[in-house]
Amino acid sequence: MSRFQYAFQKIVDLKSSEKSQAEWQLSVVVGKLSQEEASLQQLREERAAWADRLQNASLHAVPLSEITTIQTYIHFMDDRIGRKHRDVQKAETAVEERRRFLSDRMMDEKVWLKTRENAFQRFKADMMAKEQHALDELATARFMHAAH
Repeated sequence: MSRFQYAFQKIVDLKSSEKSQAEWQLSVVVGKLSQEEASLQQLREERAAWADRLQNASLHAVPLSEITTIQTYIHFMDDRIGRKHRDVQKAETAVEERRRFLSDRMMDEKVWLKTRENAFQRFKADMMAKEQHALDELATARFMHAAH
C-alpha cells in the first residue's frame, strides 16, 4: 500500500514557519508595548510625587527658587510624559500591524492545510477504490474458478 505524500508539503511547512515567525514578532512588539506602558506609568507616578511636593511647598515657608525649580521639573516631566505617550501609541500601532500580519499568515497556513487535507481525502478515496477493485477482481476470479 502506498503512502500519502503531498507534492506541496514544503509550501505547507513554509507557511507554518511564517506563522510561527509572525507569532514571535507579535510577542516581541507586545513586550515592547508593555515596557512602554510601564515606563509611562512610572513617569506619571514620579510627576504626581513632584506635584505633591509642590503642593506641600505652597503650604510651608519654602523659598520661591525651590518652588520655581519644582515647577520647572514638573513641566519637564510633562514633556517626558508626552513623548512617552507618543512612544506608547507607536508601540500600539506596531502591535496592531503585527496582529494583522499574523492573521494573514494564519489564513495562508489554513488555506494550504485545507488544500493538503483535500488532497489526502482524494488519496484515501483513490486507495479505497483501488482496494475495492482488487477485492472485486478476487471475487470474480473465485467465482470463475468455482464455476469450472
